[in-house]
Amino acid sequence: MTKEKKQQAEKLYLILAGLFITSLVTSNLIFQKFFHWNPFGLFNFELSVGIIAYPVTFLITDIISEIYGRKRANWVVTAGIFASAFALLIVVVSTEAPATAWSPVKDATFKHVFGFTFIAVGASLAAYLLAQFLDVQVFHFWKRVTKGKHLWIRNNFSTFTSQFVDTATVLLLLCGFGVIEWGLFWPLMLNGYLFKVIFALFDTPVIYATVYALRKHFDLQGDGTELEL
Repeated sequence: MTKEKKQQAEKLYLILAGLFITSLVTSNLIFQKFFHWNPFGLFNFELSVGIIAYPVTFLITDIISEIYGRKRANWVVTAGIFASAFALLIVVVSTEAPATAWSPVKDATFKHVFGFTFIAVGASLAAYLLAQFLDVQVFHFWKRVTKGKHLWIRNNFSTFTSQFVDTATVLLLLCGFGVIEWGLFWPLMLNGYLFKVIFALFDTPVIYATVYALRKHFDLQGDGTELEL
């Protein structure tokens, strides 16, 4: 690989990592708003708006795993942990800072919106650690089994497994700490996991097109070949 393409690969990795971290941190900060979604009148989803950004993280880790390898994927996951912890620290400090008399957002409003952020981020990090590392491990397990072929198998199987663990873990913790009522556990579990499964199925063409384009651009020959940077 030429020096120019190596530089391009590094820049792309930074962009993917940035999108990953942004999606992760944003989903943790906005999770308290819930919305309805009824696609084609088939099923009425009741979901946290945090779920809009979160599945993107699994798509990105799968792309990184396929092109850059397990080590680089784990680096991004680890960076996400530090980013979430730092975002939590900022929220805690901002909550304790007294609002001025003319502040458009008063202390009570700010605390109402971000009051459960500490619990949410803690629950999300616990679920995140389990799910993201599991996603990378399962992805590479199926990559070995299929000898680098059938990308759709490792993409979907890794996401199905990790998203189930993620959804169950975060809901168990949020219900356990009283943020969400236990009566909502199973409805939210069904809604959340089904949404993530649908997203995973629809993102399969995206990951195929992205991986194909990147392999062609970086001259990666054969299925399963990874960049050596």
